This record gives sequence, C-alpha cells and structure tokens, in this order.
Amino acid sequence: MYKKAFTMLELIIVLVVVGILTGVILPRLERDPLREGTNQVIRSLQYTQHLAMNNDIYNASDPTWFKERWQMKFSKTVGSGSKWSCTIYSDRLNQDGVPNISEIALNPIDHNRKLTGGYSATTIAFGESDSTAEMNIGNTYKILDVDFLGGCASGDGRKWISFDHIGRPYYRGAHLLDTPTMDGLQDRRILSQCQIVLCTVADCTMATAEEKRVIVIEPETGYIHLL
Repeated sequence: MYKKAFTMLELIIVLVVVGILTGVILPRLERDPLREGTNQVIRSLQYTQHLAMNNDIYNASDPTWFKERWQMKFSKTVGSGSKWSCTIYSDRLNQDGVPNISEIALNPIDHNRKLTGGYSATTIAFGESDSTAEMNIGNTYKILDVDFLGGCASGDGRKWISFDHIGRPYYRGAHLLDTPTMDGLQDRRILSQCQIVLCTVADCTMATAEEKRVIVIEPETGYIHLL
C-alpha cells in the first residue's frame, strides 16, 4: 500500500483557505498605536473625573479650595523626554499648576507608580521606576501632537482638563481660578463640546483622517467619548 499524494486541486484549495485565514487574522494582530493611545487618554480622563467625584476637597475654611480639583495636564517637557505626556494630579500644595510628586495620583494598578508619563527631573522623569509608561502617549503610542478645539480651546495653548465634585468639566488649570467657575472674567466651565485631537503627525492641522483621533468631552455631564 502507498499513501496517495495531494492533487493539484487539493493544494490550490489549501492555499486559498490559508490565504483567507491570513487575511482575516493578521489585521487583528497588527497594533494600532493611535487607537491604543486614544483609549489610554479616554481612560485617564475618566479616572480623573472619578477622583474628582469621589474625593471631597471642599473646605469651608479655605477660600481657594477649588484650586485643588483633580485635573489632567497634557505637556511636552524635558522631563517627559520631549514627548507628549499626561499627568493626573490635585494641586494641593503650591497651587501653581506644577505637579508635585505628592500631588500626582497613584496608579490604581501599581501603587509603586504615579499617573504621569514624566513631567520634570525634579518631580518624576519619563523612564523612572515610579512613572507610568502608558501615560507618556508620545513615546508609547507615537502621538506627536495634541490639540484642544471647541469648548476647551485656549488661546495660550495651555492643555488642562479638570472636573468638579459632580463631574462637570473645566478647561485650563484649576490653579488659575478666582472663584469655583471663573478665571477673572472668563468662565472656565466647558460650555460647548470639547474636542481633544490626538495626531501621529507633528501638526494636527495637517493631519488626515487616518492620522488623528478626536476625543469629545460633553459640557455639563462631562461624558467622554470618541467623535
């Protein structure tokens, strides 16, 4: 007895089936850093909102208590390796807009780390054991630009989002507020849809649809979602 060899037709059928499976499976295995980075930013914003709603900072004896609201700051500094990084903190000490080590939120998954991708050498720099690599969206997810549009656009380019005790969103740093809602004559509540644009090119204004993702923060409710 001998084993019958495959016919040419059978080989062709096998090759076709393998080709179909490869076409279906491989795209699912390929990384999409922009999508991953966008999901990371959404989760970070949601966690910032969670902290704001579950950590009561109101202090009747402190007239500037509202400056301590939980916020997320987007920055690109020497301490972050000159890459876009996110830091979640409450400005409890100096109320100057600069995250202090003791002000930065703990990573809920690993309490040995802080929720920053690096801010400065005097706080936590990118790559140090107490930083969180995923918060450095420039290095980890290759995001090269971050833009704020709509209800959170700021002429000076400052990129903060903070939340109050019921989850309402505000733009720019909480330390700049003079009252719970006002910065001088400017209301810092997000009163129209805020768009945070993440791009894989150096200038979001030049990004194609494939090179950017848009995160939306709705006014009043602070609901965070993709556009």
